[in-house]
Parts: sequence; C-alpha cells; structure tokens
Amino acid sequence: MASLLADRIAREGPVSFADFTAAALYDPIRGYYARETRQVGRGGDFFTSVSVGPVFGTLLARRFLNWWHRAGQPDRWRITELGAHDGTLAGDVLDALLAMDARAFGTVEYAIIEPLPTLAAAQSAALARFAGHYRTVREVTELAPLPGMVFGNELLDALPFHVIERHGGSWHESMVTISNDGFQWDASSQWGGPVPETSAPLPDGYRTEIRTNYRELLEPLARTLDHGLMLWIDYGFARPEYYLPERTRGTLRTFSRHRAGDDPLDSPGERDITAHVDFTAVAETALALGMTPCEFRDQGAWLTRLAGPWLQEQEQQPDPAAIRQFQTLIHPAHLGARFHALELAVREPVEESARTQAVARLALAPLQRS
Repeated sequence: MASLLADRIAREGPVSFADFTAAALYDPIRGYYARETRQVGRGGDFFTSVSVGPVFGTLLARRFLNWWHRAGQPDRWRITELGAHDGTLAGDVLDALLAMDARAFGTVEYAIIEPLPTLAAAQSAALARFAGHYRTVREVTELAPLPGMVFGNELLDALPFHVIERHGGSWHESMVTISNDGFQWDASSQWGGPVPETSAPLPDGYRTEIRTNYRELLEPLARTLDHGLMLWIDYGFARPEYYLPERTRGTLRTFSRHRAGDDPLDSPGERDITAHVDFTAVAETALALGMTPCEFRDQGAWLTRLAGPWLQEQEQQPDPAAIRQFQTLIHPAHLGARFHALELAVREPVEESARTQAVARLALAPLQRS
C-alpha cells in the first residue's frame, strides 16, 4: 500500500489525509480492512463492545425488537448493519432475536452493506445458519425501502477525515507528501471547508480533524427506510467537548495490536487509522436531511436504560459471565464512558421531551416545532 500511495503522490502531488486514509483502509486488495488477518478482539488490533461477548448483541436486539413492537409489528422489516467486520455482531443479534420473538425473527431481513469481498466472505461463513434471513449487498442502492433500523457500531470513526491546523488566524489543511525520508505532512494549503465552531478561541498551531462525508453516508441510507431509526455507536463527543482548546493535537490515532502508533503516516494499510466522532456534526447533517435526533447518551447510560427487563431476568436466573460482560460494557473506566449512542428518527414522530434532551446534549440550536 505504501508504494502505491508513494507512486500516486509522485504522479499527482500531495493528497489530503482523507484520500490517504481512504486508500490505506479501504483499498479492496491492499487496504487494512481487506486483510484476512484478525483485527478485532483480544488477539487483534483493537477491542470493541462486540469483543466483550454476545450480551452487546442481545441488548441491541432488544432495542430493535422494541422498535418493531412500537411500529405496529410490520410484516416485513429490515435491520441494516454497516461496518459488520466478520459478522459476529450480526450473529449475536439474530441469535437473540430468534430467542426473544420468533415472529419478529421470521419477518426480518438482516442486511449487511459490505463492499470488500474478503469481509463479505467472512460474514457469509459466520451467518450460514441464518440463510434466508440475511443478505450482504455491495451498495446501499441495492436495498429497496422498508420499515426498520440502520445501525453501525464503530463505523463513523473509520470514515476518512481531513486534518487541519490553525496558523496566523486561518485554517490550513495538512496534506500528505513524500520525500526521501518517507511520507511527510505539508500544511501550506489553505483549508476551504467547514471549520470548528467553538465558544472559546483556539490557539495557534491547533490541529484537529474534520469529516465532510456524513451527508454522503446518511442520505442514501435514509432512502432505504420507509420509516424507522438510525443508530450510531462510537467513541466521540458533542462539539463543545471535541474542540476543547487544550485538545491541541486532535484525536487522530493509529492502532496495531492494541497499541497506539506515534506516526499516522507510517505503514499505511497495516494498521487502523481513526479519529473520534463529532456527534454534533452528524446530527446537523441528519437534521438537514429531515431526520430528528431522539437520543444521545454515553454507552453506559444508553445500555443501562435499555437493559431493564434483561437485568430483571438476571435477578431471577443469574448468568455470571453475562453480568460481567454487561459491567464491562457500561463501566466508565472500560467502554461505558468512551462510547456514545446517537439515535435518529427517519420519517417517524418523536416525543418532544426526547427531542429536547437530545438537542441539548448535542449542543444543537433549539429546534422549532413543525
């Protein structure tokens, strides 16, 4: 991958870090996510809520089932997952859905959007027992509108992003160039895209990340929903916390074998590249597309609220392993505070109190009643 990027830069000139990341992560042959080596879990490069065990998928299935009942139990509905990796979470969700409500399971189509053949093959093997209840598509346009839910766990943080720096009162884009010493940063280009909106001034030399591709992601996904919800779970913040003046080097990180790398330009294609999510920006994009934010909480609070009936079941018939998984998922020192859940209603009514709370937590301007 490094040689391909070096050849491209030598031929075309400096590239944005967004383009660098897109190639390093998503090239269908040499990209990081196209590798057949294990990336997720204790033996991989990073540890996720899915790695903890099946309880995360069980609780997601409860959220999906709650929606199905509130929507009037439609005869056909769909759960669409993005960023499904090897299909483990999809299997956990479908196992739980089958155990909880056979009719809901019998009427659902579980769709995975996966353009990379390596991952699609892994998902097919993992979900073979659910033949007839799931399918993998390469493009979102292959999905006709149905009621349901669209979700991604740790998908948004893997979207390519630009790196910008503040110098002399203006913003410059940090491009990627090449020299005899390898890939190098070049911040000489003026940045003409959106800039951080903050209440406190940001110091000279401040570096951060900006994603300009949320609309590109959300708009076609919304067209797959006759009505329903989108759910995005990821590490990140609302805007005021994201662009703190003291966060002078942003949130850009690379990971390999659970270790953060020092140089994000080193070894492209061999490590994960990520930055936190500005959930306010996601919500603003959703609002512009006609969606309504209806929930925004840290993962610990969101799962605890969702898990009420499950916790009652655990009181009657305790499963120590499952309880340990739940504690890891919600504990502030583990995954509970690092991750947030954002729910967006698509062509569905939202209770005023839920909307108001979500808007406040996301630091959005108050919404007008329609």
